[in-house]
Amino acid sequence: MTDAAAINIMSLSEAARKSLLDSYYSETGSEYSVGRVPMASCDFSTHVYSYDETPGDFDLKDFKLTTEDLDMKIPLLKQAQATAKAPLKIFGSVWTAPAWLKTSGRENTSGQLIGQAGDKYHKTWAQYFVKFVQSYEAQNVSIWGLTTQNEPIDGYIPMFPFQALGFTPASQRDFIAKDLGPALAAANLQHLKLIIMDDQRFLLPNWADTVLADDTAAGFVDGIGVHWYFDGLTPASVLTKTHNRHPDKFILSTEACQGSGIGQHKVILGDWSRGESYAQDIIENLQNWVGGWVDWNLALNTEGGPNWAKNQVDSPIIVNATADEFYKQPMYYALAHFSKFLPPNSVILKSNLASTTNPWGVKRVSKASGLQIVAAQRPDGGLVTMVMNKGKKDVTLKVVDGPGGGRSFVVTVQARSIQSFVWW
Repeated sequence: MTDAAAINIMSLSEAARKSLLDSYYSETGSEYSVGRVPMASCDFSTHVYSYDETPGDFDLKDFKLTTEDLDMKIPLLKQAQATAKAPLKIFGSVWTAPAWLKTSGRENTSGQLIGQAGDKYHKTWAQYFVKFVQSYEAQNVSIWGLTTQNEPIDGYIPMFPFQALGFTPASQRDFIAKDLGPALAAANLQHLKLIIMDDQRFLLPNWADTVLADDTAAGFVDGIGVHWYFDGLTPASVLTKTHNRHPDKFILSTEACQGSGIGQHKVILGDWSRGESYAQDIIENLQNWVGGWVDWNLALNTEGGPNWAKNQVDSPIIVNATADEFYKQPMYYALAHFSKFLPPNSVILKSNLASTTNPWGVKRVSKASGLQIVAAQRPDGGLVTMVMNKGKKDVTLKVVDGPGGGRSFVVTVQARSIQSFVWW
């Protein structure tokens, strides 16, 4: 729930707003179960701000939520929770510290925390997290988890164009062990899921290895966050490698969007290929131990904003406030296949595409078929298979449940389609 998403949703009439939230959270909609809220501003805000702009306020006496939280994000999160059938898992992510805590002295660019782990700058920053959680919970919005920093490597890029705060794996490790972990524990917030990295997967497994090699830091950490933007540089197998090294920590995909690349159109209404890209990435992630996948913006306007840094992108739902309507994109429907039919606590199963069910000579289907699949056991006892056909031809598929030719059924997977099959 970014500022931009909240602005767009709130721009709709009450009836249209309810319809949009129902589309995401209700049993007749996508049944979203997890989401992210920025801690203060990010590029998808209309201006740059933090929760404490008073220089030298190391006791955070002037810490306070803003109108963006109190008048937009919190009311919408409450409405979303009232719509959902189960408690939402909301996690907070931060883009920048207040300028007076940063080496650059600016919130809207790169920089790191002044000093080193264990000092007053780092302890103040840890308390900022605590106050965020307490402030939201005082407004009756429960926080499920926190990421330690959104895209921490951005804070080392000179003249980075929007809010950032830099950490290395080692400095993040020390901040968790000496400051953030103890601060959360002292505030009785140790139940929160603490997620490290929250950046591109090419940083794995080194980032996780470095942070989790320290027993104190590892004791506070629950998961590893990954973004999708440079997935083409690193095979998904690095996720399995990371899981195998740290099987007690979950992996969560914490941000993705279309239209962010150089030269890409920001918003393309009805672009099916963007929905396919989402589905392909989700399938690939699920097959490599990623337990969930979170989109960037719930709703943007027809220009892909607002975004103060002119960093507009596409979104699964586009709002046309002038017409009091919103448009569900192919990305929305691609995501819905997984959020709707793969509920929390499902277990991913091994699945194979083959041209024969002969266990002594399985021959994989050619990639030219365009099929990608993932299968799971649902908590209600059902089995589900999601199938995407990126090819130009329909494909007849026989789904076989279990070794030795157990239950089976035959379906036609239409060209350029995503289909889900659930059975008991």
